[in-house]
Amino acid sequence: MLDRSSLRERPEAVAEAIANRGADVDLEAILELDEQWRDRKARGDSLRHDRNEVSSRIGRLKGEGREEEAEEAIERSQSLKAEIETVEREAAELAEELEEAMLELPQIPDESVPVGESEDENVERRRWGFDDLRKLPEEVVPHYDLGEELDIIDEARGAKTSGAGFYFMKGEGARLEHALIQFMLSVHREQGYLDVVPPVPVNSESMRGTGQFPKFVEDAYRLGGANDEPYDDDDLWLCPTAEVPVTNMYADDILLGEDLPLKHQAYSPNFRREAGEHGTETRGIVRVHQFNKVELVNFVEPDESYDRLEGLLGEAEEVLRRLGLPYRILELCTGDLTFASAKTYDIEVWAPGDDLEDGPDEGGRWLEVSSASNFEAFQARRAGIRYRPEHHESADYLHTLNASGLALPRVVVAILEYYQNPDGTVTVPDPLREYMGTDRIEGHEAVGESALGEGE
Repeated sequence: MLDRSSLRERPEAVAEAIANRGADVDLEAILELDEQWRDRKARGDSLRHDRNEVSSRIGRLKGEGREEEAEEAIERSQSLKAEIETVEREAAELAEELEEAMLELPQIPDESVPVGESEDENVERRRWGFDDLRKLPEEVVPHYDLGEELDIIDEARGAKTSGAGFYFMKGEGARLEHALIQFMLSVHREQGYLDVVPPVPVNSESMRGTGQFPKFVEDAYRLGGANDEPYDDDDLWLCPTAEVPVTNMYADDILLGEDLPLKHQAYSPNFRREAGEHGTETRGIVRVHQFNKVELVNFVEPDESYDRLEGLLGEAEEVLRRLGLPYRILELCTGDLTFASAKTYDIEVWAPGDDLEDGPDEGGRWLEVSSASNFEAFQARRAGIRYRPEHHESADYLHTLNASGLALPRVVVAILEYYQNPDGTVTVPDPLREYMGTDRIEGHEAVGESALGEGE
């Protein structure tokens, strides 16, 4: 949430920044609401002052025996009380309306963010790993075909049990995912992260705190009763990212300057309706409704947040470097920033299995595996997360940042495609071998009649 005082003091600058994001927001209407609320609040303060003065006169008049004047003062006090109640009710209604309108306002991009309308205007900052590429098979098999041939990815049975966008990882595929989770947690533990196991369901207040609600409520999975109706006593949603519960751990809390920077990491399953509805992925596990992810969440003092963003980016990159997977870093333009972000870097891993038009010169395609973002005080203000620089100083809003460290399915895709061998097996990257207990994924025979070919 934006600071109202900034909106009042710099309306033109805020309007320009929001326009650069491509957001359609009626700022004049919000400013008008704010003016009406301040007018009602000021009127209420004035009326209470008047009533206090009248009340103080009543006792004095009675003490002086001036009963008639005292009765008039009592009537005036009662009239003021009624008017105060009306004004306060109007102010409360305006405050609620203003709060809802402010929740719809996106974050203001940092001045360093390149201005652009869409992802086409994101800026590539650097690449890693292309100077010494692994020798690949003459024709790289896409992960969805390879996963089916090795029987380690089962989309058909996932769709049967849960619907399109869900899948099973089996055998060595499941072991690869487990190994990646443990490896990522270990890497980030070395970087000073505290492990957190968060609850998977989250309430609406938490979703508002990190900026998922009210803007993206249709993308979330709600825990409901019959006919998708919510349970009477529950207000719970399946977690779209561990950023939500981990950030809101400290909602309405005050941290101390000596606690910061505070770095948490959390593995969780994640659920998003939008993830599988783009129509660009009909096969495979690139866009799915449920996926595993290790999330990195940072809480820092405001003057340190942009240095921490660069550090956070490097911490997420380290996973790909140790795995030896080529990748690139994009700085997102204003039109591609997420709702709550002031500045974001995307990490895109290279997957050579599909030769797409927008892929790198070496063929294949880019897959986003992490977004490292600085939210400044946007989430902290919504969730009420503050810090006290020193014990004797007043509390202020801190800055929050987060990055995936990393999202699992697309890393799996990159490994299956980049580390595959001409014989159809997949070499396990060195850092994962201790977790998997093998250096090669060879697959296994599928089971059931559905695995038999025609005529068998």
